[in-house]
Amino acid sequence: MEAGKLVHMANQIGTFFEAGGDAAAAADSVADHIRRFWDPRMRRAIFEWLDQHGGEGLQPLVLQALQKHREKLQPA
Repeated sequence: MEAGKLVHMANQIGTFFEAGGDAAAAADSVADHIRRFWDPRMRRAIFEWLDQHGGEGLQPLVLQALQKHREKLQPA
């Protein structure tokens, strides 16, 4: 899947969870959603994007979620 689409999808997830108001809980929820519903190729690609582009295009909440939970999100 194209990285730009993954960035868009991740931002949509972030927007959904951000509406709850608690930033820490929202970041945890974004990470949990990505862990549970994105296949390993998608997770690998979003981390490649993060590493190559410094998180460009990602909402701050999504960037925080990926950085905070990187270890448990990266596929084996």
